[in-house]
Amino acid sequence: MKPVKPGRSTPKAGARLVVTDRTGHRVASAPVIDLAPIRFKLRKIMVPVDFSTPSQKAIRYARPFAEQFGASLMLLHVIEPIVYPVEFGYMPVEPQEAEEQRLAEFQRRLKQLGAELGATIPVQTQVRIGRAWKEVVDAAKAQSTDLIVVATHGYTGLQHALLGSVAEKIVRHAPCPVLVVRPEEHDFL
Repeated sequence: MKPVKPGRSTPKAGARLVVTDRTGHRVASAPVIDLAPIRFKLRKIMVPVDFSTPSQKAIRYARPFAEQFGASLMLLHVIEPIVYPVEFGYMPVEPQEAEEQRLAEFQRRLKQLGAELGATIPVQTQVRIGRAWKEVVDAAKAQSTDLIVVATHGYTGLQHALLGSVAEKIVRHAPCPVLVVRPEEHDFL
């Protein structure tokens, strides 16, 4: 079978690809599959990381995408500020030094995780302070992210009502497609 030149039509129906050995004998043949070219390009993939088992699973999903598309991976951790209800009255504010130590510790952990992944793909890490879903959405906009791969903890019922869903808010407000990885779903990797 002659190779298809760029700009020409795809092979006719019933066309077969023939594999021969060095002597020219036919070893195998298979129908030519009309493959559609990949029409989109992923350059930046973001994975929000809270160091939980579900977020580790999200990283396992994001890595093959990054490898396949030659994309960079952004690992983002968000530190949510501690908010005390007004009913508790006066509460001491966390000292600046303690907050800086917490920030440094999460930066170290995230860089370590990035170094473990970075052998085959470019990995960036970032730690932000604020509401998790809002910081993820803002970072995705600022970085021109093409895909967010986020884990959900699978809370339902009362837990969902009390804790809310960061993943759900990211899906609603994200500037790009979001792949939600649930803890109990089967792996397709």
